[in-house]
Amino acid sequence: MRKLFLMLAVLLGIAPAFSQEIPKILPLKERAVLQDELLDERFKSVLPNLMRKNGIDMWVIIAREYNEDPVIKTMLPSTWLNARRRTILVIYDKGESQGLEALAVARYNVGTIFKSAWQPEKEANQWKRLIQIIEERKPKKIALDVSEQYAHADGLSHSEHEALMSNMPAEYKSKVTSAERLCVGWLETRTPREIALYEMLDRITHQIIAEAFSEKVIIPGVTTTDDVVWYLRERVAELRLDTWFHPTVDIQRPDPDKVNWPYDRRPDVEVIMPGDLLHCDFGITYLRLNTDVQEMAYVLRPDEKQVPDYLNKAFSAGNRLQDIMTGFFKVGMTGNQILALSLRKAEQDGVVAQIYSHPVGYHGHAAGPAIGMWDMQGGVPGTGEYSINENTAYAVELNAKVKIPEWGNKEVRVMLEEQGLFINGKVHYIDGRQKTILTIPRRQKIDHLGQ
Repeated sequence: MRKLFLMLAVLLGIAPAFSQEIPKILPLKERAVLQDELLDERFKSVLPNLMRKNGIDMWVIIAREYNEDPVIKTMLPSTWLNARRRTILVIYDKGESQGLEALAVARYNVGTIFKSAWQPEKEANQWKRLIQIIEERKPKKIALDVSEQYAHADGLSHSEHEALMSNMPAEYKSKVTSAERLCVGWLETRTPREIALYEMLDRITHQIIAEAFSEKVIIPGVTTTDDVVWYLRERVAELRLDTWFHPTVDIQRPDPDKVNWPYDRRPDVEVIMPGDLLHCDFGITYLRLNTDVQEMAYVLRPDEKQVPDYLNKAFSAGNRLQDIMTGFFKVGMTGNQILALSLRKAEQDGVVAQIYSHPVGYHGHAAGPAIGMWDMQGGVPGTGEYSINENTAYAVELNAKVKIPEWGNKEVRVMLEEQGLFINGKVHYIDGRQKTILTIPRRQKIDHLGQ
């Protein structure tokens, strides 16, 4: 299909104007080295403070092959794509002077961090060896990955939990507690090197979207929304990257019979035409990190040189809503508090708003405070009560609804999503944010540098 697009472009005299280059993608071996370095740094700089902050001196993480705990997958070395048999990791805090001890109740080391602490020839029962390790160290609290609120922190399966507790001495059963706060803190906290890498991930994401929303891919009257979706998937594969969700591309247009709401009534396939306002939802996975971005483009009519002013004005309402929401970010504020304050301020400013932002990191919909969901504008139970912390990343995801007189007073939704990093008390867009609607064909310079 892509070759057909390019052939038609030549026949129609349309020269692809998109020429930006994707940042260098590391070879697999270099990625592996980097991932292991990042894990080692995180283990030394992030984990000790988290364990002491939450009063946990032993964290036990258990998973079985093909049923991996979401946390254990972030602690495995790069060459371990999954857990092996039953993988048990024990992290014990020996105090500030001695630091953390990392053990694997396994026949072999798990990477360079977790040292093997089980010889089946001496003790055949893996559970008994784990209990020996616990009894030797006499922890005050034993944290397990069980949680009602976060799937990310609920990785201990029912059968493994039963087996562990049936082997646990009575005196230690009372010391068992949820590792929820540890899991969330570990998953949401970004290190300085990860922050630097995130800028590259976000730039790659922006540039793939810019390619997809250009005459390189789209020929009005020929290309469908599904063609663009599969271009995004193919481009990710070409770059030897991955994605954590199937992209979407949808259209808003003046047609009075068309419902401009993409989530529950979006047609599967539509032909893209001049005058269409396009929107995409797209993200990549690279170096164990994820992006989640939504941007918009306009297909110029033959007599147009730029986006109509009324659409630019509508688009500015989306940027205004971003400013309102991120302005309420403060350490200790919960997701529900930020949501309520933002919606109240948006109403005062005349912005008809929906906010459904979330953390990003090791997962696309990551651990941390939920700031609304599109169908929960009154607050999110559980995860919405979690507080904002420093050095965390978010998908600033929302929409502003604007009625367009030129479209028969039809409502347009300005749907935006950009990666923001909360550091030093302020949200910074990692690779900038979209401040102007892209045009097809391209008529303006692409700029994501503005805050």
